[in-house]
Amino acid sequence: MAVWDDLTGQADAIAIFRAAAERPGAVATLERPDADAPASTPDAPSTDAATATGAAARNTSSSMTHAWLITGPPGSGRSNLAFAFATALLSPGTPQGDESTQRLVDARTHPDLTVLSTEGVIIKMDSVKEAVARSQYSPSVGRYRVVVVEDADRMVERTSNVLLKALEEPPERTVWILCAPSEADLLPTIRSRVRTVRLRVPSIDAVAELLIRRTGVEPAVAERAAREAQSHIGMALRLATNAEARARREETLRAALGLTGVSTAVNAAARLLAIAGDDAKAITIERDAAEREGVLRSLGVEPGQSVPPALRSQIKNLEDDQKRRATRSLRDGIDRILVDLTSLYRDVMMMQLGRDSTIINLELLPELRRAAGACPPATTVATMDAIALARQRIEANVAPALALEAMLVSMIRR
Repeated sequence: MAVWDDLTGQADAIAIFRAAAERPGAVATLERPDADAPASTPDAPSTDAATATGAAARNTSSSMTHAWLITGPPGSGRSNLAFAFATALLSPGTPQGDESTQRLVDARTHPDLTVLSTEGVIIKMDSVKEAVARSQYSPSVGRYRVVVVEDADRMVERTSNVLLKALEEPPERTVWILCAPSEADLLPTIRSRVRTVRLRVPSIDAVAELLIRRTGVEPAVAERAAREAQSHIGMALRLATNAEARARREETLRAALGLTGVSTAVNAAARLLAIAGDDAKAITIERDAAEREGVLRSLGVEPGQSVPPALRSQIKNLEDDQKRRATRSLRDGIDRILVDLTSLYRDVMMMQLGRDSTIINLELLPELRRAAGACPPATTVATMDAIALARQRIEANVAPALALEAMLVSMIRR
């Protein structure tokens, strides 16, 4: 099975990366995009048709380059495509990807692969410096050394400048693959040194088909998960395989629909925060325990044995990393709730406009009809604006409880 077979909804982007990985001339020299370079740079002037064709081919979207930027909305499969491309580049002899290379890439243990990501709020400067240093090494077993930067938008400007220097003077056989929601999330100087491939939101049918193929769930469950996740692949996988996650989402929406006064709004805000916390814990608790067990095993500490004082600093560093990850997981959980609430009032708006065929939350159809009849469309728009404002406030480090209370009280007043 080719490495591209497990991707969905991005046929155009896959074709670009597949062609780049298969390009014969890319093995020797990587082409470098340059905003100041002429559109065509043939080796020598010639009117020969074959020469003209070759010059044009070097400047098509299928040509290979040292730095790529994959953009697209959350859940569109940016990281999946990045690692599929990395597998194709690292596989010896076949750009379709061989199984042994794919296993190493999936485990993030391939010797020629560096992954720069963060489970905190931002990517740290030291992490970028380490990735840049490793990018200077020659490939050890593959054709290239590949550096994948997930969430490249999570770098502050001075950290981005460290990455920029590496992109300006790339080693001959190092390929950078950056992922971000949009080009605007990166510095203009970085954007000018990468080739951008934009992803689209995959269709609900395509995501549902992927869920069935990967998890074996019933088609009805897959369709509902894909629809409620609004084609966000990662969230759809979770909703399809976790009944508790589906229940928490439904409770969130019913809490918003059941507001009757300021007191219920305050109580609902507390409950939404608790739901986000439960969701974050469900994602991190098992991983935290496995990480701690692995670190203790590597340090030679037996289960149930107390940690020697000389090793406690390493355990403390692990716990600090896990706390930062928990903070990000909670923020992500709150943001998912706000996205779900936006989908709820978007449905209300669609019903008010007579567009019932595009409803996302079909399981709440009676409640949606009542909400649509209780207010004019202008009020629904104002409610959606309140949700957007809450997201902005939380991103600006306003206490989530206060932002949620203000949002829900605003809904009541309207």
